Amino acid sequence: MGELTEKIKGNTNEAIGNLKQHSGDAETRAEGRQQEQKGEAQQFKGEVEGELGNDI
Repeated sequence: MGELTEKIKGNTNEAIGNLKQHSGDAETRAEGRQQEQKGEAQQFKGEVEGELGNDI
């Protein structure tokens, strides 16, 4: 179940990060890049959890 949760969180953070990157404010664009990277990490964590199953 953690796999699905992490992937959903990751997708959400990536989408919000992408939107922020289209802002006119440089600080908001930087925040968007960080949020997108956080989302990518969450998705990777979800994939790893899925591969390991209940072993973790």
